[in-house]
Amino acid sequence: MSKKSSSLKDALQSLFATGAIVIAFIVAYYLFSQVMGNPVNFQGGNPKGQAIQGNYLGIVYKGGFIVPILMTCVLTLFIFFVERLVTLRKAQGKGRLNVFVAEIQSFLAQDKIEDAVEACDKQKGSLANVVKAGLLRYRDLENDKDLEKDQKITSMKQALEEASALELPMLSKNMVMFSTLASISVLIGLIGTVLGMIRAFAALAQSGAADSLQLATGISEALINTAFGITGSTLSIISYNYFSSKIDGYTFKIDEAGFSLTQTFAASIRK
Repeated sequence: MSKKSSSLKDALQSLFATGAIVIAFIVAYYLFSQVMGNPVNFQGGNPKGQAIQGNYLGIVYKGGFIVPILMTCVLTLFIFFVERLVTLRKAQGKGRLNVFVAEIQSFLAQDKIEDAVEACDKQKGSLANVVKAGLLRYRDLENDKDLEKDQKITSMKQALEEASALELPMLSKNMVMFSTLASISVLIGLIGTVLGMIRAFAALAQSGAADSLQLATGISEALINTAFGITGSTLSIISYNYFSSKIDGYTFKIDEAGFSLTQTFAASIRK
């Protein structure tokens, strides 16, 4: 991959991330203002009043302007969750990786390099791309009479490392979004909680009796934002750990296949 194509790909990734956040915010604000803020959700048809008992759309709306920001975090999380699912599914290729690795090892044991390359073309995953790069170098080095054994093994390892360096970044791309959302969801929720408590204490501080509507609104705002923030953070952490385990599994398979290929090549030189 050239530097130019790599830069273009990074630019598209950044554009995708920015676009995802903008779209998520637009959708979140629409849901907040038009669906949750619909007058039918409130007593007397007034969004500034109390929500109808049991109407959760109205109750969430009383969380204030922090709610659409937290909804943006959740929707952004959903977008990147789907993006990671699609990307990793493509990286997995066709069929089970364990079966593919066993098939490649069987072909190598029988010195059927061309059959192994053909299996890689059919599998079409990140693991197959790395193995194919190693197999092509395998056949070239096998016919090379000028290089010493150690040089051939080093060249084989280098080919596998270069191929892995092209595939692994794609697997871990955008993972930082999950860790970022896990942190900022809680912090944004905490801001909403503090603002809600300020409103509640302001109602208590009024002369005479406390304004029950303002007090209830402030407490609702605090609790709703806390719940939203914790929910967004929890889902982000779960998503991050899930995809991290999947990526670690792919990385292990790539390392396993590369090691097996290198060992087989080293053994064939001694023959």
